[in-house]
Amino acid sequence: MERTEKNLTMIMDLYEMTMANGFFTSDMKDTITYFDMFFRRVPDDGGYAIMAGIEQLIEYMNDLHFTDEDIAYLEGLHLFSPEFIDYLRDFKFSCDVWAVPEGSVIFPQEPIVTVRGPAMQAQMLETMLLLTVNHQSLIATKANRITRSAQGRPVMEFGARRAHGSGAAYYGARAAIIGGCTGTSCVLTAKDFGVPASGTMAHSWVQLFDDEYTAFKTYAEKYPDSCLLLVDTYNVLKSGIPNAIKVFNEVLAPLGKRPLGIRIDSGDITYLTKRARKMLDAAGYPDCKICISNSLDEYLIRELIQQGAQIDSFGVGERLITASSEAVFGGVYKLAAVDKNGTVTPKIKISENTAKITLPGVKIPWRLYDRTTGKAIADVITLGHEKISSDEPYEIFDPEHTWKRKVVTDFVAKKLQVPIFKNGRQVYDSPSVKEIAKYRAEQVDSLWDEVTRFENPHTYYVDLSEDLWQLRNDLLNKLS
Repeated sequence: MERTEKNLTMIMDLYEMTMANGFFTSDMKDTITYFDMFFRRVPDDGGYAIMAGIEQLIEYMNDLHFTDEDIAYLEGLHLFSPEFIDYLRDFKFSCDVWAVPEGSVIFPQEPIVTVRGPAMQAQMLETMLLLTVNHQSLIATKANRITRSAQGRPVMEFGARRAHGSGAAYYGARAAIIGGCTGTSCVLTAKDFGVPASGTMAHSWVQLFDDEYTAFKTYAEKYPDSCLLLVDTYNVLKSGIPNAIKVFNEVLAPLGKRPLGIRIDSGDITYLTKRARKMLDAAGYPDCKICISNSLDEYLIRELIQQGAQIDSFGVGERLITASSEAVFGGVYKLAAVDKNGTVTPKIKISENTAKITLPGVKIPWRLYDRTTGKAIADVITLGHEKISSDEPYEIFDPEHTWKRKVVTDFVAKKLQVPIFKNGRQVYDSPSVKEIAKYRAEQVDSLWDEVTRFENPHTYYVDLSEDLWQLRNDLLNKLS
């Protein structure tokens, strides 16, 4: 999604408009539908994903309109009736929307966004809804993997120049903060969302001066309170660190200042950081931090730490901002029910690929927490009329292997979705990015370690209620 002054209402696939016109000009004009967004698998074969992008979805829905220029273009396609064009000219959003809050841990198959409204309006939302939530949830999930691999060390997002467009850089940095990064190099994101901006110098700074020492000295004089020097332009151990130490002694020490750190962006990171740590300590700078960058991801970070690399913080760019190991989140938007004249009819999509069979009906996703440990036990998807009471035992079962059953007691049941829009009017206030990041940390802490591991994580239970399971089976038997 590009950050642009253009009308984002028109970011849609053409078939959304042709279907909307068809609905409008048929007896389905006033038909109310329920659509669910969900995803089928966690990226990188992880145990969970992180929800993100709802604030931007709200902004989009609040600004749904068609300009005169849009109307003229659509008329020129000669696909739409004059009555439908008039409807677009005076378009007013009227849907109800529910969503899982940003920062929540989410799992495959459960509804993370639900839209109720006229078929033509609900269908129009598909592209932008998926684009927004898929992109930010993907980056937030990748960022969470990377920051967890750092084992408490700060991770800064450095990826703007590698992002797939300015919007991906801008909103990807936002999602990275939600996922666990402590700061971003993207100044616009830092400014707009009130998060820390991170960064010091490039190799070009060092190259532009006659020598490395002068480059470091000038930088330290300009920024004595935040002096972090990039030491790998020429030779880390022979010149970079010795020149840095010399500048620390000659410029910072007389001012009573301490260096913030050094950054290494190339070479054998484990070897270089071990040697750098010894040199800095011997020079009287044990508090001087060592930051590394250079094509990092969760696996390389974990391996460096296991090798004993002396690293205090990480700058992660391309493999985070592009989620390069698996660059698609895979969320889909499917019809779940139709409400015609007050009668709600569940709908299901059937496929020979069983993973693509949808869950029918109006649904509510719940999460059950152990009352003693606070850990998440399982998620349960029920039909809209069902309630899960925390005051009585509840039986969960595997929807595919139904003999696997467990009675849960002493738990707290919480609905996962919250209302976002009611009759087209916003009823939810988005938290700040920092508040979302804090909530995300709490959410991840509610998972057992077996679910959060990188390799072969335990499959978290997402179960169906008996009524929903029976409804799905009845429809499968009827329609297949």
